[in-house]
Amino acid sequence: MPKQKQINVKDISNKKDDSISPKFTAPVKIDSPEFELLIAEIARDAAERRNSGSEARPFYAIDLIKQSRLSALQLPIEYGGSNVSIRDLFYVVVRLAEADSDVAHILRAHYGYVEQFLRESNNEERRKTWLARIAEGAIIGNAFTEISSKNVGNLVFETTLSPDGDGYRLNGTKYFSTGTLYSDYVVVMASTPEGLPISAIIPTNREGVSLEDDWDGIGQRLTGSGTTRLHNVFVTSEEVIELSGDKTPFNSFVQLYLHAVIAGILRNVVSDAAALVKGRSRTFSYAAADTPREDPQLLQVIGEISSIAYAAEATLLATADSLDIAVNAAVDGVIDYSLSHNASLKTSQAKVIIDELALKSASLLFEVGGASATKQSAHLDRHWRNIRTLASHNPTVYKARVIGDYVVNGTELPLKEVYF
Repeated sequence: MPKQKQINVKDISNKKDDSISPKFTAPVKIDSPEFELLIAEIARDAAERRNSGSEARPFYAIDLIKQSRLSALQLPIEYGGSNVSIRDLFYVVVRLAEADSDVAHILRAHYGYVEQFLRESNNEERRKTWLARIAEGAIIGNAFTEISSKNVGNLVFETTLSPDGDGYRLNGTKYFSTGTLYSDYVVVMASTPEGLPISAIIPTNREGVSLEDDWDGIGQRLTGSGTTRLHNVFVTSEEVIELSGDKTPFNSFVQLYLHAVIAGILRNVVSDAAALVKGRSRTFSYAAADTPREDPQLLQVIGEISSIAYAAEATLLATADSLDIAVNAAVDGVIDYSLSHNASLKTSQAKVIIDELALKSASLLFEVGGASATKQSAHLDRHWRNIRTLASHNPTVYKARVIGDYVVNGTELPLKEVYF
């Protein structure tokens, strides 16, 4: 028997009765009835867990995604995938986030690494091996970030990968390992004894790997964004991936992904705002109508919330087009510098505006609900907390500054991007 993951969790149980759970025996296609059933079931499960107050982790939802092979959408048709574009994938992420923003966020690293394996040109055997594993339902997590004095983006790590006989040993501690708690494999970034950046992809249940569910953020609470500890973990030579700087100088995909999650949350803000007004039978003495659903001021607020959601999603998908253009023009896996820079610029511009509007929308929600909307049992504060957490990954002020420097002075965006 393989060694089990060493997990420290409060509650990992949310399995469903197999007799009533929907079954997915074939890869689900976007916009099919099966896709809609999958999204509805993930949303139902999220609401059930939220209303129970247990904060049970969404293992059931991840199992459904594996069964349905939604995790393999990017793969070529011959591997059982749907060969979807980045734009279409981000539409799926929006729908997932509308159902459960934690589940959508959990898959961020996975979809990002699938994108990288699709572009793999240095090692065709490795590419085929991993595409086959992903086709079978394997989920990939990340162990990138460290809490240290080293600046983020410099690719210098305290985690080490040292030679040991025919293989290597991994030692170190990673933080903010979003999705890894739910993953079958994890990509670990480390430094060699010579100080060179390198990565290794290993099973999460390997001896010496410890996953701790200790994320205590104000939002995205169930993403498993906790600590990954690596104690003398053995790594084979086949599991080591040397970094190649010529693939693409920027990393827009994983950054824009966060805004696909935010766009999905905004869909929820719209529906929750409408439900609040429809569900209220009394109004205030200063109100402009006898019932809330006829009050022009409340309708105006909801109109603004709806418009923000539309603008965020439209901006997201238009920006995703720039990523598709860059990826589709790649030669032997190498993406054109100018196209990659353009995608990074547009992603940064999207972040600046979506972050501001999304936080405003989550606050406007309470303008239509009255004091009852602030009850903890309503769970409406989760939207602002989740958006605030997602938006905090890369400070907006830095993005706005480099955009301005480019517009005024023609200074290109910096290459040292944050990966996760």
